[in-house]
Formats: sequence, C-alpha cells, structure tokens
Amino acid sequence: MTKHPSRKNTQKVEFDGRQIYAHGVSSHFWHDSYHYAMTSSWSLFFAVFAAMFIALNLLFATFYSFDSQSVANLYPGGFWGAFFFSVETLATVGYGDMHPQTVYGHIVSTVEIFTGMSGIAMITGVMFARFSRPKAKIMFTKHPVTYRHNGEHVLCIRIANSRLNVIAEASARLRLLRLETTSENSRFIRIIDLPLKRDQHPMFSLGWNIFHVIDEQSPLFHMNAKLLEQMQGRLILSIEGVDETTSQTLRARHIYSWDKVRFNYRYKDITSSDEQMNNHMDYTLFDEIIAESDDAQAAP
Repeated sequence: MTKHPSRKNTQKVEFDGRQIYAHGVSSHFWHDSYHYAMTSSWSLFFAVFAAMFIALNLLFATFYSFDSQSVANLYPGGFWGAFFFSVETLATVGYGDMHPQTVYGHIVSTVEIFTGMSGIAMITGVMFARFSRPKAKIMFTKHPVTYRHNGEHVLCIRIANSRLNVIAEASARLRLLRLETTSENSRFIRIIDLPLKRDQHPMFSLGWNIFHVIDEQSPLFHMNAKLLEQMQGRLILSIEGVDETTSQTLRARHIYSWDKVRFNYRYKDITSSDEQMNNHMDYTLFDEIIAESDDAQAAP
C-alpha cells in the first residue's frame, strides 16, 4: 500500500495540465507578498486591496472612537462618522469639514496619513509592475508534426506572432522530456536538447516553422506514437526575443504531451496570393494538418 506523504504545508501546482501536490514546502505570505501580488488574478488583486482598505479604515475608526472629541464636526456621529473621516484621511483627501481637534486626534491622523501615503506608493508600484510586465502573444500550433521536407525527415512546429509586430533576434529552443529507467531500476525524467535547423529569426513577425531533423543522431530516430507514449515523452518549445514596439524582452513557452504529436502529417498552407499579387495569410487554418499518405490515420 502506497504511503501518502504528510499533508502539512501542501501546495497545489499546475504543470502541463496536470495538478501536482507539493508537500513539506513552507510558504509564508508576508515573506513573498510581492510574488503573490504579481501572480494573482486582477479580480483577486483588487479584492484583496479593497479588503485591506476597509480593514484599515475600520481599525482607525476604532482608534478615533476611543476619544469622542478627537474629531470636530463629526458627521454622522459615532463610529460610522469616524469611519468616513478615516477614509478621507487615509486617502489624503481632506474635505475640510471634519478635522482633528485634540492632540490624540492629531496623533492618530498623523499615523494614518503616513500609512495611507505608504500604502498608495506600494499599490501604485505593484499596479505599474503588473501593467508593464511584458507578455508575449505567440500562437503555438496544436500539433507538432513529422514529415519529409527537402529530402529530410523532420519534426516541425508552427508558431506565429499574433500581434503582427516585429520580435527582433528571436531564438527558439526545443527539448524532449522522457521517462527513463536506470540500470539500478530507478526511474527519472531526462531532458534532451533537440537541435534545430534554424534556431534564430532576425525579424519574427508573421510565422515561423521550426524544424528538427530526425536522423541517426536524433533522439526521435525510429520513434513512433506508441514508443513516445511508453516513455511519456513531452516536447518543450521556448521562444525568446525583443519586442521592437516596447524594447522589452519577451518569453513564451509551450509544452506538447506525447498524444499531441502527429506522425506523417504536414501543416496546411496558410499563405495565398490574389490577382493583384497581394499576399494573404489565413490564420483560421493555423492548426489544420493533412496526412502525408492515404493510410495515415485522420487527425482529430
């Protein structure tokens, strides 16, 4: 019977569409709050920010309520008046009607103004970092394919830049992950680099077909769908380049599981020309593949 690991400090991680539970890794929110602020969704980010804003105002409203005379012209009276005064103070608005009138009130408002200014600076910095973070809009085809190209047996993956701007000095790296068994009968995942016919593109804008030659030196030599499934093979394609619009470095990555690879298929051509010799690219056909021979199985 398999012994389950301790459920202490359990975190769920999604990788390649699979859910993996990591146990025994300590996670302290306040030690890595910037990471959580950068990786959370926008809805969660604003929800947490709103909750902290309300919590701080409730806290300072409680402090103001300890001295009923600390705020002049308090309206409405009592706790909620102190709450709305706290909102104005924390946001450094200061309408002028309500204001501190005791030493205690000035002390609390001073602490609150410092807290508000610091909080605004931090929130502004995080929001700017989220907005300015470069994100690549790379289209990865659904299926890598293998076929004959210029007399060579190749593995091909088609990608495109959906922004249609220039990614300068783009580079590509392709790796194979496969499960292997050692002579000691232990299993491990091995990462193998797959050399490409051309791993750089000076002006990646519209499309790019990435080729790996399947020859005697290739780990994919004599490979078929059944063998790839047995070794739980996966392909990892990484793209990097400089966006000429923003001058920022862009990175994108896509993982193909063994069942996505199509042997003896090729991509349908997406380019065409009209009577005026204008070139057209139909990206609705981007994922379309056709069999190289009649006996190939139809792609789903």
